[in-house]
Amino acid sequence: MERIVAVDIGSVRVGVAVSDPFGSFAQALTVLSTKNDWIEELKKIMDTYRTTKLLVGLPLRTGGNEGPEALNIREVADTIVGRYPGLEIIFLDERFTTVIAQQSLIEGDVSRKGRKQRVDMVAASLLLQSYLDKGRTV
Repeated sequence: MERIVAVDIGSVRVGVAVSDPFGSFAQALTVLSTKNDWIEELKKIMDTYRTTKLLVGLPLRTGGNEGPEALNIREVADTIVGRYPGLEIIFLDERFTTVIAQQSLIEGDVSRKGRKQRVDMVAASLLLQSYLDKGRTV
C-alpha cells in the first residue's frame, strides 16, 4: 500500500504527517515554515516516502460550507499540483483538528512553547488518522 502524506496548511506553518506502510497509523512528522519554499520541502518528504498521495486539510466553516479560507487552501493545492503534476490531492474537513491537537498537547503537559512548535504536525496527524480510520470502516 502506498503511504499518504498529510498537511495542515496555515499562514505561518505547515504541519506534516505520514501514514505507516500499511495505512493503519498516522505519524506526526515535521513543521515547515511558510517563509521558506515549503512546497519544495514537502516534495522532498513525499519523495522520501515514495508517495503521490497528499491529504490536505480543508478548513470548512462550522456549518460545513467553504469560505475564503477553504478557497485559499484549494488554490495552494493547485499550485502544488502545478509544480508537481501527477500528485493525487485528497481534501478532508479539518474542522477542530488544531483545537483537539492543542488540547492533547496540554493534557500531555507540553509547555506553551512546545505546543506552538508541535501543534501543526499533531493536527496533520489527527487529520490523517481520521482519513485512515474512515477508509477501514468503508
